[in-house]
Amino acid sequence: MPTNDTRLVLTSCPNAEVADGLARALVEERLAACVTVLPGARSTYRWNDAIEVADELVCLIKTNAARIPALSNRLVELHPYDVPELVVLPVEDGLPAYLRWVAEQTS
Repeated sequence: MPTNDTRLVLTSCPNAEVADGLARALVEERLAACVTVLPGARSTYRWNDAIEVADELVCLIKTNAARIPALSNRLVELHPYDVPELVVLPVEDGLPAYLRWVAEQTS
C-alpha cells in the first residue's frame, strides 16, 4: 500500500518532438511535476495481427494520484498513437522533500 499519493506514470513516444511536447504540456498544466524522457528504447509488440518493432522514447511522469484522470485524458488528446501506453505505478516511498515538491507542483 502506498505511503503517499505520488504516482509514476509510464508512456512511450515515437520521437523527441512528441515526447518534449507532451512533457511541456503536462508540466505547464500542472498535471505532472516532472517528466523525464529516456531515449533509446525499442518496443516489440503485436498490432493488427503483426509483430512490430519500434524505436521509442520512454517518459517517466511524476504526478499526484488525484491528477491521474486529467493526465490520462490529456495524454490521449496529445499522443499520436491510437492506443498510447499509460501505466500508473504507486510510489511506495521516497525522499520526503521530493514527494512534497511533486504534490506542490501538481496542486
